[in-house]
Amino acid sequence: MNIVLFHSTYGLRPAVRAAADRLRAAGHQVWTPDLFEGRVFDTVEEGMAHQEEVGRDELLKRAVLAAAPYSDRGLVYAGFSFGASVAQTLALGDDKARGLLLLHGTSDIAENASVDGLPVQLHVAEPDPFETDDWLSAWYLGMGRVGADVEVYRYAGAGHLFTDPDLDDYDADAAETTWRTALGFLETL
Repeated sequence: MNIVLFHSTYGLRPAVRAAADRLRAAGHQVWTPDLFEGRVFDTVEEGMAHQEEVGRDELLKRAVLAAAPYSDRGLVYAGFSFGASVAQTLALGDDKARGLLLLHGTSDIAENASVDGLPVQLHVAEPDPFETDDWLSAWYLGMGRVGADVEVYRYAGAGHLFTDPDLDDYDADAAETTWRTALGFLETL
């Protein structure tokens, strides 16, 4: 499977590279675009300030340009938190997308979005300050309306970015369950 994996608001950190290596070890081709052009951050606040400074349109443009050389192959779009929102936006706009793997995040759904049974898997903490229950319910219904085939996995007591071993949010059990489930999902695509 060809996968483009987008980083979180912290930037392209070691955990993203390790995730890509894990996917490669399972036989997948993986690209990890650096939307922040080398910048990494120690806090969510610093990363979000950088996102605002660069601007959502510019970040999406960078993501599209990074994925474009591979999109004819039928990509699986994947991402962590902010990167998941980017992955979702691109996948819903790419009629050749093979799947969408969302880790710790979702995004608004474009009004004109339409997919034909796009397989989507979401892994998110419960509760999650960035992905509230009301938001996730509305998102799930919205994704169904646009034609996505969605699976949601919630991890009680885990922190927001629970798959990143370098952050306080890390939850080893939840992370291992996530990766085992995600790898199984990718095998079905």
